[in-house]
Parts: sequence; C-alpha cells; structure tokens
Amino acid sequence: MKRTLLVYLLLLLLLASAFTSCGREAQKFSEYSFDYFDTVTTVTGYADSQQEFDEIADEVFSLLGEYHRLFTIYHRYDGMENLCTVNELVDGAHRTVTVDRRIIDMLLYAKQAYEMTGGKVNVAMGSVLSVWHEYREDGMDEPWNAQLPPMARLQEAAQHTDIDKVLIDEQACTVTLTDPQMRLDVGAIAKGYAVEMVARQMEQKGIAGYVINVGGNVRTLGAKPDGSGWTVGIENPADDAEDYLAYLQLDGESLITSGSYQRYYVVEGKRYHHIIDPVTLMPADYFTSVSIVCDSSADGDALSTALFCMTYQEGLALIESLDGVEAMWLTVNGKQYYSSGFSGYQTEY
Repeated sequence: MKRTLLVYLLLLLLLASAFTSCGREAQKFSEYSFDYFDTVTTVTGYADSQQEFDEIADEVFSLLGEYHRLFTIYHRYDGMENLCTVNELVDGAHRTVTVDRRIIDMLLYAKQAYEMTGGKVNVAMGSVLSVWHEYREDGMDEPWNAQLPPMARLQEAAQHTDIDKVLIDEQACTVTLTDPQMRLDVGAIAKGYAVEMVARQMEQKGIAGYVINVGGNVRTLGAKPDGSGWTVGIENPADDAEDYLAYLQLDGESLITSGSYQRYYVVEGKRYHHIIDPVTLMPADYFTSVSIVCDSSADGDALSTALFCMTYQEGLALIESLDGVEAMWLTVNGKQYYSSGFSGYQTEY
C-alpha cells in the first residue's frame, strides 16, 4: 500500500512538473498585418518559441491572403478568377466563370445566410452598395462637396438584387449572374467567413491557444494553455470612452461587432455609414453597434449585419430562435440590450 501511494505521489509530482514546464515555456506572441480585407489583422497565440509561433502565424496570414484575393470585388489578379471577374461584363453580359471551389462554398453559404436573416444579408446587393461606395469615396475625398446618392438611382439599382439570379453549378464549379446589371458584394460575410474557414483548417491540425482577429471579427481557437478562456472586449464607440462596453470570456467561440462608427462620411453635418438597409436603401439608424457571440465567425458576421438593419424586437426574436447565439445591442441613444444568454459570457476584466 505504501509502495502504491509512493508511486501515485511520484506520478503527481511528474505531472505537476510537466505542467509547470509547459506553462513556463509557452509564451504569448502577436503578429500584425494590414494586407487583408482592408483592415488590420492580428494573430495572437501561445508557443514554445518565436519560430513555432511564426510558422503558425505565417500559415494563417497566407490562408487569409488567399481568401482575400478570391473574395475581393475591387481587384483582378493574374491567373485567377475571383469575384471581381465574376462581376465583369463581356459584350454587355456576365459570362459563366469557372472559379475556385472556395468561392462556390462561400456563395452557397451566402444563400443560407440570406434565408437565415430573412433577406437582410444579400450578397446580390452589389448594384446598390456600389452606388453608396461611389458617393462615400467621393465624399471622403472632397468632404466640402459630399452628397447623398439620389433615391431614384438607388431604387433603380435595387431592381437588380435578386439572389436567385446568382446561378451556381457545384459540379462544374461555375458562377453565372443572369442579370447584366447585377453585382456581387460579399462585404457582409467575407471577413467572418474567411476567418472561420482558416480557423477550422488550423483546428484540424490540432492548433489551439490562438486568436485570429480580422478587423473586429474575433475567432478563438480553444482556450489558453492553462485552460482559461480568452478575455475580449466590445469596443465603446464614444469619443471619450476609456473602457469597453463589456468583457467576454471565450473558449473556441467568435465575437463579431458591426458598427456605424468606423466607415462613414459626412453630408451636411450628418454621418452616413456603410451598413445599408435593403428595405430603405439607406444606412440603418437603429443602433450604433451590434455584437454577436457564437461558434461560427461566418454566422456572427452575417447576423451582426442583419440585426443592425432590424428593430431590437425583430433581432431579439431571430437570436432567440437560434441555438448557441447571443447578442448585444447599443442604441444610438447609448442604451444597451442583451439576449437572454449573453450574460453567461460576460466577465470582469
């Protein structure tokens, strides 16, 4: 019995020593990039050495770069068919384009997101969003001459947003836009979807103890090496704010926030942001920000945009109908609202 007890104590000591050693060796590293999805990307994680972390971070950045090039609607790349080339017209019509399977999968997901959000997230809204993009860019370049798009032009563009006219052939890996005046714009889902796909690829390789953050689309890959979750904050958009609106503890989940306070331009003293309500064709004005907590960064991106264009009651009903999804709303008057299970993620800093 004494021998058994001694062996048990020795095993405990060995395990404690191994855990302490791992805890001592694992260090926290971060790396930044400004190359993807027109925003800052941060990879943070624990590794035994800088070299080990760099190898993982470089792979994450490389994968994000591939998705960025595939999903952009603003740039062509030699030897690649991407969403920019899908949007192009040849002799007044869109051609059938053979694309990378990752574009097919993303567009199939986009159609699911359209159904999930009741049409509030529609990647076929590019004709409308391109008008807003044009006026926003001009207004930022020449703020003294900033103007709103004419409603008649927006309404005309809205006639070409039928997502059923995005034809996808999974077998042939082709995409065809059957309306010549239609354009795709995946800004509502591209970052979140890309982050989710990269995170899953890394998880399949057994990578844990990392966080990928692409412009506020945060995806955690497991917990920290000591088993504790990651503390992440929801930004307070107030100009004089020193604290975050809330702190959350995440272990494998995603946190995505859509807000009106980062991308906007000013016309006659009023801000007009980039999240366009598909019903009014104007920037939605219910909230300053909407944050989503869920497993999938792709779902979080889609839902944060959708809820931004809904009343609180409509958005709450949608969130409460979905398993494993919680939300926080910040109104334009500074009030905060929460879904029923949101407090389960909240923590002190």
